Amino acid sequence: MDRSRVPMVAGRKQSLPRVYGDTPTFLGVPRISDGKELGGNDVVIVGVPWEGTITWGGYSGCELSPKTIRHAAARYGGYLPEVDLDFFDYLRIADAGDICVVPGNEIATMQSIENRTAEIVSAGAIPFLLGGDHSFTPAAIKALARSVEGKIGVIHFDAHLDNAENFGEDLYPRCSPLHHIANNPNVKKTSIVQIGIRGPRNSKRQMEHSRELGIKVFTMEAIRTIGLNTVIDEAIKTASEGTKALYVTICSDVIDAAFNPGGPCDFDGFTPQELFHSLRTIGKHGISGLDFVEIYPLQDPNGFSSHLAAWTLINALAGMALGKRKTYAPSKSL
Repeated sequence: MDRSRVPMVAGRKQSLPRVYGDTPTFLGVPRISDGKELGGNDVVIVGVPWEGTITWGGYSGCELSPKTIRHAAARYGGYLPEVDLDFFDYLRIADAGDICVVPGNEIATMQSIENRTAEIVSAGAIPFLLGGDHSFTPAAIKALARSVEGKIGVIHFDAHLDNAENFGEDLYPRCSPLHHIANNPNVKKTSIVQIGIRGPRNSKRQMEHSRELGIKVFTMEAIRTIGLNTVIDEAIKTASEGTKALYVTICSDVIDAAFNPGGPCDFDGFTPQELFHSLRTIGKHGISGLDFVEIYPLQDPNGFSSHLAAWTLINALAGMALGKRKTYAPSKSL
């Protein structure tokens, strides 16, 4: 049975392939369990059930979010009326389950993430990673670099600059991914773009550090002044100039807290529509890897933010499918 075509009826979740327990695969795509099955897929979904050092507040439970995002995605298919396209007509997608993590050992965990993601990339597939906290993004980019002959560009959606060198004794906290990414010799520093930066949980020193590195920063104030379409076009141009691959990393708090109850309480951010539109545009250009991080299921009993994550990935996939379709005319019918 083609799992992507299972009707949207009651009981659909029970008919879908399972990752483990009662957890279905993302969107009900085929489940793959070993490296031999990775080949032949355009996109491979993989979970990263990891929460490292707590840098603010208390335990968030974000290591549970690969499971909750998959459960949310069981409700959806691949067709978007906004673009009149079903991405399953253009993309072969599979779910490889979760990457093994080592609780309390961030170094071993990052190596595991890098190795598994590298397997996906070397098989010719594009990795879509479900976080987990933001600390693992540098490991995913290191994995991509193993197969890319040239520099990598990065588009980073976030409320925060996330370029602190460390957090106490932890060298790989969730507030430091951009520090490690910018210091990766395979990443072109001036092809890193940060979008959605705002609010009092940033520091002047972090902004200065981004500027010193040559990173292009678009604050929410700048986005509203310049216009979102202009910013996304500029981000794609910057991240693609002199690079061979484009990685996209999305922290849930780029979205305004009003729409993101299962994420950090950061206000004055994107609406979901703005993020979805941005991801469709970037996806149409071409994505080499993507992650979505920082969903906190324990504070999100109705799963709204897990659904938000699923919708974001669905729109990125739709954008990738649009890039494969030669002609594109949005549906104007109601």
